Amino acid sequence: MDPTEQSVRGPLTRDQIVASALRLVDADGLSALSMRRLGADLGVEAMALYRHVNGREDLLEAMIEDVTARLELSEDVDLGPHGGWQTYLQWLAHTVREIAMEHPHVFPLIATRHPAAAWLRPPLRSLEVVEDFLAVLGRNGFSDDRAVTAYRTFTSFLIGQLLLDVSQRGGETVPEETLDVVGAELGTEVGSSDASLTGYPHILRLKNKLSEDRGEEEFEAALEAVLDRIERLVSK
Repeated sequence: MDPTEQSVRGPLTRDQIVASALRLVDADGLSALSMRRLGADLGVEAMALYRHVNGREDLLEAMIEDVTARLELSEDVDLGPHGGWQTYLQWLAHTVREIAMEHPHVFPLIATRHPAAAWLRPPLRSLEVVEDFLAVLGRNGFSDDRAVTAYRTFTSFLIGQLLLDVSQRGGETVPEETLDVVGAELGTEVGSSDASLTGYPHILRLKNKLSEDRGEEEFEAALEAVLDRIERLVSK
């Protein structure tokens, strides 16, 4: 039996569909994922899937949400006796990398799909994770400006390094989505209004700073840092 095959026993659920889709993509790549193939792996007709997922966009979003849920800072996350911002960023970076290595075909989607708000940066694309990030740094003495700078620098490092890593493991850095478009597409835009940020006070307060376009400035700063690092290496 194909490693991705798992017939449904009992009523089909959304969680079963998402888990089966992840197994299929992990085994055979994103190009192998179709609603017909997914239905066959679950032992149901493709149309049965549309009672639980609202077409291609909904399924892709659900897969991303599933693999990134572990980035949320829950009570069972042990950051050690001190739990400073360095410990938190170490935990977060290594957890993101674990996700990328476990799901090299799915991880590039995190870099290319729309985030919860257009101005949030992958791979920290969920409101919960970004709120955790800003809250932890704020509790550890970061000003708003320094917290936003840290967020931009940290996400740039993660996405650049990990997309290189997954590309060496067969992940497509610009994935082609080949799901069968039989069901309806999502009918609503991903919310980014102030109303949608209720419950995320740090993000709401820093929305304007987070959404500033500072790409050229960040590129130049990163380039200078790389050149300085190379110079230190060759001057030893």
